Amino acid sequence: QVQLVESGGGLVQPGGSLRLSCAASGFTLGSYAMSWYRQAPGKERELVALSTSAGGSTRYADSVKGRFTISRDNPKNTVYLQMSSLKPEDTAVYYCYSFVNGLWGQGTQVTVSS
Repeated sequence: QVQLVESGGGLVQPGGSLRLSCAASGFTLGSYAMSWYRQAPGKERELVALSTSAGGSTRYADSVKGRFTISRDNPKNTVYLQMSSLKPEDTAVYYCYSFVNGLWGQGTQVTVSS
């Protein structure tokens, strides 16, 4: 079955860290572009981070630059989003997206609150 499955979300205090994982099955991430999006309640889905290819360049939304890092482990067929110095405004459902086939994961909730 071709799918993306996110994990690693949860409740964290402001200033804390989380690492999200996005595991692909049924296809190989390889050197294809992958990204993380997020959607907060009442807001549109927005691009958070982009990995253009295996070992290639990365792009980030201004709101997360210097705090979030996208990476990939091709042998594990997994993409990660390391999030640090989290803020309440980072609260959202986070989704990974594969550009090669237009596939979305089911999302994982991240809540930043004291």
